[in-house]
Amino acid sequence: MALFDDKVKSQLSQLLSKIKDPILINFFTQEIECPTCQATHQFVEEIASLSDKITLNNYDLVKDSQVSKEFNIDKIPAIVITDRKKTIKGVRFFGIPAGYEINSFISACIEVSGVTEPLPDVILTRIKKIAKPVHIQVFITLTCPYCPNAVSTAHRLAIENHNITADMIESSTFTPLAVKHNVSSVPKVVINDIYEFVGAQPINVFLEMIEKI
Repeated sequence: MALFDDKVKSQLSQLLSKIKDPILINFFTQEIECPTCQATHQFVEEIASLSDKITLNNYDLVKDSQVSKEFNIDKIPAIVITDRKKTIKGVRFFGIPAGYEINSFISACIEVSGVTEPLPDVILTRIKKIAKPVHIQVFITLTCPYCPNAVSTAHRLAIENHNITADMIESSTFTPLAVKHNVSSVPKVVINDIYEFVGAQPINVFLEMIEKI
């Protein structure tokens, strides 16, 4: 049974028509798929079928360990959206980006393809100056209307600076990780396991935390 009906597929196709350069959806699962892996696999297959500029690559976390290592994937289901040359590798989703989160997923597809909203020069300069490895984890739930903005902000940072990796993490799929980081409300943003804040904050709040590292 399809996840999206014809009406939704038509709406998604229209949004995905904004994709400029071809992109890759790199999906990581395992041979015997977990329940969320199955649903996520179907999700990426249906999305990829809606645009001829999307190529879907399916990988097994264990069997394709070299690729898992290349993308630094340590849990599944995982999705990494990259450009065709894989120069952008920091736009990642752990768990199914369904519900409200489909908005951040579609945005990521479009932005990785080279279509982005302009940022103020002062913000871009600050992003480009980041020279240390930065890992942003954005904990979300699929019913949270504010979460996609936080995820998209983190992903934009990863697109602009390849030292930054930004993960959407679906809290109920990765409960031990959510418990480790005391996630009681979402979106919760954790940067390098040191700094954290709650809420869909503007990009300068992310930068203030990153600049402390």
